[in-house]
Amino acid sequence: MADYGFLLCISEDARRVEALNEYLSSRSYLAGYGPSQADTEAFSLLCGPPPDQHVHALRWYKHIATLKPQMNDQTPECSTKGKRVQPPWSPPKGTDISKLCLYNSLTRTKEVFVPQRGNRVLWYCCGPTVYDASHMGHARSYISFDILRRILKNYFKYDVFYCMNITDIDDKIIKRARQNYLLEQYREKKPSASEILQDVFTAIEPFKAKLAETTDPDKKQMLERLDAAVNAALGPLQVAVQSKAADASIQNQAEVLLEEAKDLLSDWLDSQFGSQVTENSIFSLLPKYWEGEFHKDMAALNVLPPDVLTRVSEYVPEIVAFVRRIVDNSYGYESNGSVYFDTAKFDACPSHSYAKLVPEAVGDQKALQEGEGDLSISADRLSEKRSQNDFALWKASKPGEPSWDSPWGKGRPGWHIECSAMAGSILGESMDIHGGGFDLRFPHHDNELAQSEAYFENDHWVRYFLHTGHLTIAGCKMSKSLKNFITIKDALAKHSARQLRLAFLMHSWKDTLDYSNNTMESAIQYEKFINEFFLNVKDILRSPTDITGQFEKWEAEEIELNKSFNEKKASVHEALCDNIDTRSALEEMRALVGQSNTYMAARGSAKLPPNRMLLESIALYLTDMLKTFGAIEGTEPIGFPVGKNGQNADLENTVMPYLSVLSDFREEVRKIAREKKVTELLQLCDLLRDDTLPELGVRLEDRDGLPTGVKLVDKETLLKEREEKKKLEEEKKKKKEEAARKKQEQEMAKLAKMKVKPSEMFRSETDKYSSFDEMGFPTHDAEGKELSKGLTKKLRKLYEAQEKLYNE
Repeated sequence: MADYGFLLCISEDARRVEALNEYLSSRSYLAGYGPSQADTEAFSLLCGPPPDQHVHALRWYKHIATLKPQMNDQTPECSTKGKRVQPPWSPPKGTDISKLCLYNSLTRTKEVFVPQRGNRVLWYCCGPTVYDASHMGHARSYISFDILRRILKNYFKYDVFYCMNITDIDDKIIKRARQNYLLEQYREKKPSASEILQDVFTAIEPFKAKLAETTDPDKKQMLERLDAAVNAALGPLQVAVQSKAADASIQNQAEVLLEEAKDLLSDWLDSQFGSQVTENSIFSLLPKYWEGEFHKDMAALNVLPPDVLTRVSEYVPEIVAFVRRIVDNSYGYESNGSVYFDTAKFDACPSHSYAKLVPEAVGDQKALQEGEGDLSISADRLSEKRSQNDFALWKASKPGEPSWDSPWGKGRPGWHIECSAMAGSILGESMDIHGGGFDLRFPHHDNELAQSEAYFENDHWVRYFLHTGHLTIAGCKMSKSLKNFITIKDALAKHSARQLRLAFLMHSWKDTLDYSNNTMESAIQYEKFINEFFLNVKDILRSPTDITGQFEKWEAEEIELNKSFNEKKASVHEALCDNIDTRSALEEMRALVGQSNTYMAARGSAKLPPNRMLLESIALYLTDMLKTFGAIEGTEPIGFPVGKNGQNADLENTVMPYLSVLSDFREEVRKIAREKKVTELLQLCDLLRDDTLPELGVRLEDRDGLPTGVKLVDKETLLKEREEKKKLEEEKKKKKEEAARKKQEQEMAKLAKMKVKPSEMFRSETDKYSSFDEMGFPTHDAEGKELSKGLTKKLRKLYEAQEKLYNE
């Protein structure tokens, strides 16, 4: 303001404000960033903000009041608020953030997981010994570790480096490979029936001795079953030979015996000629085949391959160097060409401790001998050790065993040393996680720890030891003798990989899992429950809407569902932080689906569309979690893939427009058919829904007052649903027919009763009555006593009722 002198001439406050407003109406009074001296002096003449009708004066006043410094120092009568500044800010208190805890076998408690190198997680997992088909016990470990690995990597965002081994040199492999080779050689010689008969009789003698010595009930039962099968095949062949039957018949019986007695013959051939098998390649063919089958099984189960796979046969030089350093560190000793780990020497060292995982098992000779292997527990081998608790690092090869050069002579690696050497080569002196089955804790993992810490001279080769729980079959130990030995291929023939994984997810990874019909039925029902939700949401999202129509107002129901959604997400997170508790996580997800279904049902009952974006968010979250768990493959944003093996990844987007047109057309046809009462057309529409489309994997759901739902579902699921529906309808029909038959019988019985004359109705009951009047009414009971008045009255009512029926 350039000139304010005219204001000094006006004494009345109201007129001064009016003059100021008129003056400012033709001038710019908001230019600049600070009040001028004239503004300040003019401002001081006013005793408060101008009235609202003086717009320019009021705006100027507020502007100056905001910019003028130190206005708070003015007298109360003519003061305004001083310079406006941002108020102080303080961060929210927040809540405690849950930390991932894992059950560590080294402490037998849950420990906060802290990787050694920032976000990097080094993980080693004990792989299979490949000499036979992979079974559900293997699946227990490898699916469980796959779930943990995926969650650490994809949910907790750790940089996981996963290493696994393949044991392709082992006592079991050597013995099985040798036996297979010798039996094949025996078959190629084409022995005569008499030779087979003689050899089986010879082989039975040591087998009988073995059977008598066996104390393990499962093994004994298996051997007894083999004995019975061989004896059952021996009889017919003996009869055929003695009766000089036709050569074809004798040879046929001989082949049957050879097949039944192959295990028994293999053992005998191995005891006779096993030492003559020396070619290393013979021992590599068996593990190579079964390793290939193992990888196929893992792929079928959707188990991710390791980042690094190590085979014992490829790491023999590293194993030799590893053993040599342990000896140099004075924790190992050579004896008769073998090298053993000195457990007493190691345990006596202040910086070391033997059997960290299961200290109470030290001295368990049965477990120790199982760890050494069947070919390494002979009396001469056991006598080579300083202590029965010592274990082999390097085994001198006997005749009939593969061998490699070493400073101690021809030999082969011990079982435990392989993991130490291979893991050490890849992961270094310390890893974050080591995983394996519960039954590997002692002696295998305890011996791994000892020899690795002896090599690296540290006490932290493994920071967290994770052990998966046992697997039982319908409450029993899995055993060939119990005929409940289930291979992975057997399991996949009955259930899908997703269903098996869901069964594992519904149990704690570290506890015993019982593989049974009940377990799998629970998994199947969970899959069905979640899948129906996904199908319903996708059906809702397909409803046409414009770009703005997808953003709908949230009412109390949406706010409540969203609140539950956030609570369930928090609960899932808490569960995963708590030792990766997938069982609780799945239950929280189930509850979220239940609440969403209730919301959708309520909206449907009110003939109102549900909130698309909220349901889509929930479905996306659930899909993402199931992908994290490895239960969903593919890139579809919502739900389970419809096509198999990724062949029909875009199936839904391709066919759904056509199916929607078909559904709309059918709905119009049904509408006209109902109006015109054309039942044949309605039946055809039902036939399309119930019989034709399910064969193509399409489900139509007719809904009263709402558009027909269109869903893509696996054909097998729909056909199973159709069979169950037909079964229920048949049962309902049978019940209806049975009810009609009973009703007819009752009516016939009533009709028959109506035809009986009242005078005859009591005469046939001679066991109750002895005398009757002229109307056929009883007067005396069977003993000749006159009937009481009460009974007579009761019988009179029955007589009169029958009289009425008879007259009808």
